[in-house]
Amino acid sequence: MSERTLRNQSRDPLAVEYSAALAGLSVVPIATFFAAFVVGGLTLAGQRSLGSTILGIEIETVLTALLFVAGGCLLAISVGSRYGVIETTPDRSAGLGVASGFGFVAFSGIGLAMSQTFGLGRLVWAPLALIGGLTVAGAIVFAREDLGVTVPAGLFSVAIGSLVLFDGLTPAWAWSPAGFGVTFNGTVLIPLLTIVAGLVTAWAAANAFEGFGAAGRQAGAFFLIGANATLILLVLLLLIAFIVKNGFWYAVDGIEIGPGLNFHWPFVMDGYDVVLNQKGIYPAIIGTFWLVVGALVMAVPIGVGAAVFLTEYAEEGRFTSVIDIATNGLWSTPSVVFGLFGYAFLVPRLGNNTSLLAGMIVLGFMLLPLVLITSREAIKSVPDEYRDASAALGVSKWETIKDVTIPSAMPGIVTGIIIGIGRIAGETAPILIVTADNPQRSSAPAIMGSFELTTSPPFIVNEALLSGSSALPYQLYGAITTGVVGDDPGYGWATAFVLLLVVLSFYVIGITTRIYFRKKLQA
Repeated sequence: MSERTLRNQSRDPLAVEYSAALAGLSVVPIATFFAAFVVGGLTLAGQRSLGSTILGIEIETVLTALLFVAGGCLLAISVGSRYGVIETTPDRSAGLGVASGFGFVAFSGIGLAMSQTFGLGRLVWAPLALIGGLTVAGAIVFAREDLGVTVPAGLFSVAIGSLVLFDGLTPAWAWSPAGFGVTFNGTVLIPLLTIVAGLVTAWAAANAFEGFGAAGRQAGAFFLIGANATLILLVLLLLIAFIVKNGFWYAVDGIEIGPGLNFHWPFVMDGYDVVLNQKGIYPAIIGTFWLVVGALVMAVPIGVGAAVFLTEYAEEGRFTSVIDIATNGLWSTPSVVFGLFGYAFLVPRLGNNTSLLAGMIVLGFMLLPLVLITSREAIKSVPDEYRDASAALGVSKWETIKDVTIPSAMPGIVTGIIIGIGRIAGETAPILIVTADNPQRSSAPAIMGSFELTTSPPFIVNEALLSGSSALPYQLYGAITTGVVGDDPGYGWATAFVLLLVVLSFYVIGITTRIYFRKKLQA
C-alpha cells in the first residue's frame, strides 16, 4: 500500500489538508457563478441586453467566457486529482443521487434534441434518450467520486458555452416545440442556461474544495443551502429596487414642506379625483390600515387563546390531532376561497353589500391559523423548568401561564403575527370580493367618527364599517384593469411602491415589538 493511501486512510474524513492549487481552481467556478447570476439576472430582468457591453465586452461574450472558465477549472481538477497532481480523498463513487441528476439532464437534452430538432417520433427518441441517460448515470456510478462530480459538471458548462460560441444558440434564436404553446427565445435561454450551468459547476467546485469525500459532500450541501438563501435575498433586493426605481419619483412628486408642521404629500395624502386633477391613494392606505387592524383584533386574541388552551390544558389525543389537521388545512387554503366564503356567508348578513367589516373578518380568518400554529410552537418551546419553578413557589397554573409562559413565548408569537401581516396586507382576491367598491375613491373611510348609538339592538352602529372601501392591493388592481397604468404607468408603480412601504412598516413595528420583548426577558 502506498504512502499516499495510508496517509489518506489515517485522516479524519471531515478534515482534509488544503492544496493551494485545489483551492484556487475550486474558488473560480464559485466566483463565476455569482458573476453569471448578476449579469444573467440583469439580462433576464431587461435591464441589459446581450448586445450591451461591460467594460467594453459584450454580455453574450462575458457569459460564454464564464462558462468556459468554470468548466475548464473543473476539468483541470479532475485531471489533477486523477493523476495525483492535486491531493484529494474521493470516495469510490459519486453516488446514485449525483448519477440520477446528471442522467436526467442527459435524458432531457437528448430527448429534446431528437424530438424537437430532428423531428423523430416517440418510438425513436425515447429509447435513444433513455439509453443516453442510463449510460451517463452508469458511468458516474462506476467512476471515482472526483471524476463523477467534476467531469459531468465541467462538460455541461463547456457544452452550453460551445452552443453559444459556435452560434448554435444566438440571441435571435427562437424555438417553438411541437405540442407546446410557448416560444423559447435565445435572449432568455442564454442567460438562464448560464446561471443553471454556473450553479452546477459551483456545487461541484464546493465538493472539490474540501477534497471530496464526506467533507466535500458536506461543503456541497452547505453551498446549495447558502446559495439558495443568498439568491432569495438578492431576488428580493432586486424586486424592491425595481419597484423603487419605477415608482419612487412619481410617488414623491409635488411634496411641499412649509413652516412649522405644514407638510403635504399629494400622492399619499390626497384622494383620486379627475375633476381636481388629483391622483392620490390616501383612501386606499387608510382602507388597508383598517383591514389589517381589524384582522389583528379578531385573530390574535382567539389564536393565542386557543394556542394556550391546546398546549397547556388539552391533552394530546384525537381532539388535538383534528385541530392540527384543520389548522394546517386552513392555512393552506387559497385566499380566493376565503373571499368566496365571505361573499356567501358574510356579505348577505352585513347589509348585502361589500364592506370593511366583511374584509376584516375574512382577513382575520386567514390570519388565525398562522397565529395559532406559531403561538403553539412558541409556547411549546418554553422550557418546562420555568413552569416547575413557578409551581414550586405556589403560583397557580393560570398565573404561571399569564406571567411566565406567555411572556417567554412572546417573541415567537410576534414572529407569527409579523408573517401573517405580510400575507394579509397584500391580499387582493378577498378584498376584491367582499370589500372593494370603487378603486379610485376621493375620500377615506372615517371609522372613528362614524360610531352612533341607537335605541335598538345592536345599540351601536358604524356606517363606515358597513360600507365598501378601497385598499392598496385593490387600488393597484383597479389601476391596471381600468387602463390607468396604460395611460400613466408611473401611477401603478408608485402605488406598488407605497404598498411595499406599508407592508414593510408593519414588519418594522413587529420586529421592534419582538426586540422589546426579548430585551425584557433578558433583563
